Amino acid sequence: MSGEVSFPSAALLIIGNEILSGRTQDANLNAIATRLTGLGIPLKEVRVVPDIEGEIVAALDALRARYTYVFTTGGIGPTHDDITVDAVAKAFGVDVVEDPEARALLAARYEADKLTPARLRMARVPRGSSLVANPISGAPGMKIGNVFVLAGVPDIMRAMLDSVVATLQPGPKIYSHSVSGFIGESLIAEELGAIAARYPLIDIGSYPWVRDGKFGTALVSRGTDEQAVMRASDEIAALLQSRNVAFSRSAG
Repeated sequence: MSGEVSFPSAALLIIGNEILSGRTQDANLNAIATRLTGLGIPLKEVRVVPDIEGEIVAALDALRARYTYVFTTGGIGPTHDDITVDAVAKAFGVDVVEDPEARALLAARYEADKLTPARLRMARVPRGSSLVANPISGAPGMKIGNVFVLAGVPDIMRAMLDSVVATLQPGPKIYSHSVSGFIGESLIAEELGAIAARYPLIDIGSYPWVRDGKFGTALVSRGTDEQAVMRASDEIAALLQSRNVAFSRSAG
């Protein structure tokens, strides 16, 4: 045995023509990334694909083979362009079936004459799925394999995510510390690269900003080793201090 420790990781597949066209601004990425980071599960990759079955299947197959968990958002509503369920089923090589529990949830929400064929589309799941609760609108999400299929509407997605996170295997806590000051990143690029090389297990990011017409940079150290994160951050602070740059520090 190699002795290597495998930590959980995640990917997000955002599905929808409306996202790619710019008509709808995605609000789910930040919510999912924040919740997962809090669980020690880094979100490693995000893809956005159109409402095309082949594109969804190809992306899903690539992501679910690489990451511990995959989340999809969008395309599980009642209309003709809501094809995520069919694409997920195809990726797993299973049929799409009407789930009795999902139908009962919808029946409890709508009067019999309003439980239309369109609404019943939201009771369809890939065979072998388990349901993900939706306390807002009733129509559930689903889980199959390592894939969680969630709604695209942000409020509903977050409600579904609430019920999902308790089922995930958390990873080690991720620590983050930021040093921010009025200096252009190009002026410290070489020294910052040297610091990063000394801490290969720490993710050190440089994020420029402009405030009141002045250029500044936030230098963020992130990792699972709290002491190493702080040592790297201390070196970055010392670097700015050596350049007589006023700076602020913050955790998170």
